Amino acid sequence: MKYKAVVFDLDGTLVNSIKDIADAMNVVLEKRNYPIYDYRTYKTFVGSGVRSLVVKALPSESPQKEEVEECLKEMMQVYRECCINKTVPYAGALELLEQLKAKNLQLCILSNKEDTLTKKVASVLLPDYLHPVLGLKEEALKKPNPKVALQICETLNVKPEETIFVGDTDVDILVAKNANMLPVGVTWGFRDEKELIKAGAVHMLKHPLDLIKIIEAN
Repeated sequence: MKYKAVVFDLDGTLVNSIKDIADAMNVVLEKRNYPIYDYRTYKTFVGSGVRSLVVKALPSESPQKEEVEECLKEMMQVYRECCINKTVPYAGALELLEQLKAKNLQLCILSNKEDTLTKKVASVLLPDYLHPVLGLKEEALKKPNPKVALQICETLNVKPEETIFVGDTDVDILVAKNANMLPVGVTWGFRDEKELIKAGAVHMLKHPLDLIKIIEAN
C-alpha cells in the first residue's frame, strides 16, 4: 500500500463546527451593535484561523488592529465555552477513521483552529483515533505554510509522498501541495467543489468512505 498516513483538517472536514464558531462571533458583534451573519456566510469566513475570521466579520473593510485584538480575545473567551455545544462529526467520519486504523494507517489532525481548542474538540468528538492533533500556535505557521505538515511526517516517520492530506478549503489543498502530499478535498465542508479543484485537489470525496477506495487503488 503506497500511503502510510493521513493528515486531516478538522473543521469542515471531520466535524461540522460552523454553528458554534458563528454563535461565538455573533455574540461579540452584537455586543458592539454590529451586523451579525448567518451560518452560510460564516462558511466563507473560516479556514485561515480565528484572527482572519474576526477581520472578515467586523464591518470595517480595514478594522483597527486594537479592535481586532479586542474582538479576537472576546471571541475566543466565548468560543472556549461553546465549542462543543453544536459541533458534531460528519456522517461517516468516525467509520472512516475506524477503517483507516484497521488498515494500520497513521492518522492525525492539522488545523488552523487555535491549538488548545483543536485538541479539546478532537478529544471529545474524535477520541483515540488521531495522533498528533495539532492546531495553530503561531500565526506565521498557519496553513498553507507546510512547515508543521512536514514536521508531522518526521514525527510519524513517513515520507510526504506517502501521506494524504484531506481538507475542505483551498488552504488545505495548498498546504498539501506545498508539502508534496496527495491533496484530497471533501464536498461536504465549508467551500464548494470548484474552489478545491481550482486549488489543485487531485481527488474529491463525496462521502468520507470514498477515501478507502483511493487508498486501496494505490
